[in-house]
Amino acid sequence: MLATLRSALFVLWMVVTVIPWATAVLIASVFIGGDRLYWMCVGWLRVVMWGSRTLCGVTHRIQGVEHLPPPGSPDGVVLLAKHQSTWETFAFPTLMDHPLAYVFKRELIYIPFFGWAMGRLDMVHIDRSKRTEAWTKVAEQGRRLMAEGHWVIMFPEGTRTPRGSQGAYKTGGTRLAVATGRPVVPIAVTSARCWPRKSFRLTPGVVDISIGRPIASAGREADELMREAEAWIEGEMRRLDPEAYRAAG
Repeated sequence: MLATLRSALFVLWMVVTVIPWATAVLIASVFIGGDRLYWMCVGWLRVVMWGSRTLCGVTHRIQGVEHLPPPGSPDGVVLLAKHQSTWETFAFPTLMDHPLAYVFKRELIYIPFFGWAMGRLDMVHIDRSKRTEAWTKVAEQGRRLMAEGHWVIMFPEGTRTPRGSQGAYKTGGTRLAVATGRPVVPIAVTSARCWPRKSFRLTPGVVDISIGRPIASAGREADELMREAEAWIEGEMRRLDPEAYRAAG
């Protein structure tokens, strides 16, 4: 009962803060863009993360940050992350000191205020029903973004998966890495432990994030490269959250 009440307060906190913040972003986008607008949006994500910690008792611990390119590096990378929850989409920009360019489904930009502001950022929104067109957009925009030193982040399972489960890993991220000669960085995250998919009922606890070593893409096939990233991510998930996978058999 208490967790439900705290979660309701958290949702209310997001709603009452996103409206003025997104409105300010939309106005500011007429005058500024690029990294300045990105970090303005990250300011709201920090407010959300503060709410999840303070109201719902959700904290995190992170390892492997040293595997990311150093601050100020001009090198772009492709981040391939486990996707269990809304939590990581909000948290990653607040945990990394470099702008991230998400590849995400186009429907999100139609969400009032949140989506409208997101649509003003230099990211890649795709129509997943048009696979060829979507890949062309990822390839073109991803190549440009990484040439500018951005980190492109993709969720290879394509959608959020329940705790203790594994989705089908798609090769879009590794195809982009091979096409651009950039490395991939695998990331495991146990967010469903505290914030399950398709739910706004948060449970107090700790979300573990583990960032793996970069995997070079030069001379690799996209499918082979994804299998290596998948093996690391899923192996790390079972190390970080063993009880979930035991329960799932």
